[in-house]
Amino acid sequence: MVKVGLLVRFDALPGKEDEVAAFLEGALPLANDEPSTLVWHAIRLGPSTFGIFDAFPDETGREAHLNGKVAEALLGSVGELVEQPTIEPVDVLASKLPE
Repeated sequence: MVKVGLLVRFDALPGKEDEVAAFLEGALPLANDEPSTLVWHAIRLGPSTFGIFDAFPDETGREAHLNGKVAEALLGSVGELVEQPTIEPVDVLASKLPE
């Protein structure tokens, strides 16, 4: 059961939109390697605006993700592929997940 999550939003630098989309697609295996990351969605909100929504069973899982490889890769791409992301911790009030 998921209890907490992160809503991350960021813009691609001009001309880097396709690279950001590929970057996010390539990040899926990193998220899959995190046992406490129960939900992970890379999303496109507009032509150059992207995001990630992920969810965790508890604060420990969320913190592990924030200190993990996906976050490291995203923050390492600031100034090269993306602008500084906004990272918002959220509480998950209800969810529907596959069994």
